[in-house]
Amino acid sequence: MDKKICIITGANSGIGKAAASQIVLEGYHVILACRNQERGEKALQEILAETGSNSVDLMIVDMSLQSSIQAFSTAFLTKYETLNVLIHNAAAFDVTNKKPIFTSEGVESIWATNHLGPVLLTNLLMEGIKRSDQGRIITISSKGLIVYPFLRVDLEDPEFRQRKFSVSKAYYQSKLAQVMYTYWLANELRDTPNTVNCIRVANVKIDINSRYPNTSKISKFMYSIKSRSSISPEEMAETYTYLATSEDMKETSGKYFDDPAHIVSSSKYSMSKENIDAVMELTMNYFQKTQVDNNGETGGEMGL
Repeated sequence: MDKKICIITGANSGIGKAAASQIVLEGYHVILACRNQERGEKALQEILAETGSNSVDLMIVDMSLQSSIQAFSTAFLTKYETLNVLIHNAAAFDVTNKKPIFTSEGVESIWATNHLGPVLLTNLLMEGIKRSDQGRIITISSKGLIVYPFLRVDLEDPEFRQRKFSVSKAYYQSKLAQVMYTYWLANELRDTPNTVNCIRVANVKIDINSRYPNTSKISKFMYSIKSRSSISPEEMAETYTYLATSEDMKETSGKYFDDPAHIVSSSKYSMSKENIDAVMELTMNYFQKTQVDNNGETGGEMGL
């Protein structure tokens, strides 16, 4: 294929869908990596109609399951030789959850979807990324981390098996881990033309009735107040598109973006090499099966 190829996880709605349309219009072939076939098909048809382009494909992946990520990666690399852009947009954050939910593989779903999934998917697709002239990996964090300036990744209990569960703390812990992963991976890729950067997503308008139908009336009312200062998915997607496609971004790596024009700092804790290494050691311990490392060789553990 002559066109550059971009994968966007969680692209059936919101920012991911908006970014897919924008990146298609930049001349890329976009893979919508979605968990739900029906919602993915609906998004695919809407993007095809909106853009007038047929450079969109749908592939199914559940980012909470290592087995699904492995199957997706194999299917992608069988069909496509090269991957130019990988955007880790999919995330789990159901505000109605009052206790941890564990996947069929036995991992807490927010930690699995928002942090472990992106790390595994990146590793398994690195073969395709390295075949591109200049591969780009984009991770997604949240501006809400500002509210948790002293948050740390709990190295002993990241899945809330022993401590009291909070859906907000579980979500922001996973997003903090993604920031730290970005810094770690940028260092790993420093001698290659490939880059990795993180986006600090702001408050973005969502359809709360369809996204969280079981939310209480008071919560929906509070959200309606909050949404008045929120930006649209299309506005936020412009940062995705800029980092994914702009020639100005070819040599930028290991940065944390608030929008296309502003690089921001994360917490002191998240920038410490000692802390980053500890979080990545914890992360790698989840991947016990044989994986493909960055050199395309097979090893006993996942190596990045």
